Amino acid sequence: MNIAIYIYKNAEVLDFSGPFEVFSTANRLSGLNNPLNVFLVAQESSLVCARGNYHVYPHYSFDDHPPIDVLIVVGGIHFQELIKPKVIQWIADVAKEASLVTSVCTGAFLLAEAGLLVNRTVTTHWEDLEDLRKAYPSLHVVGDRRWVDGGEVITSGGISAGIDMSLHIVSRLINAEIAEKTAKQMAFDWRKDSSK
Repeated sequence: MNIAIYIYKNAEVLDFSGPFEVFSTANRLSGLNNPLNVFLVAQESSLVCARGNYHVYPHYSFDDHPPIDVLIVVGGIHFQELIKPKVIQWIADVAKEASLVTSVCTGAFLLAEAGLLVNRTVTTHWEDLEDLRKAYPSLHVVGDRRWVDGGEVITSGGISAGIDMSLHIVSRLINAEIAEKTAKQMAFDWRKDSSK
């Protein structure tokens, strides 16, 4: 199961680091042979400067990543990403093949721009709920949920909610016991109920 986390300039650090920690920890605890292969993807294979001047190298670029089963699109200062046709098209193309597409925080804007959230119930960071409603009126945007599981598409609220969502994904992909062990190993108070 290949899990790709899309990162970009000014991406929110915990938006990608939190889910990465969840899936890598779940791998260690599962007793299985790397059931969740988690990696970072950026448009180019060069250093990415995330928020707070946090520098990270992606494992892959758009041109050389393996097949993606689960795509996680993170938030941050996302406005420039919305006007990059190559980025939006890549997200749309990956979504056609992936079994699960998700967002953390304002990553929901990128999923919406790629046409993946039409007529869906979704969420995002509390500061951006109204902007998401105005920009994409076909969406049913809710602010009272840590994450919204719509089957093949999951959106989550701001920053730390991505960890809750990722634990929920582990419970779906492996089982609830491994998700609980992962949360305990991380000393994270997992909100299994998606409501705030």
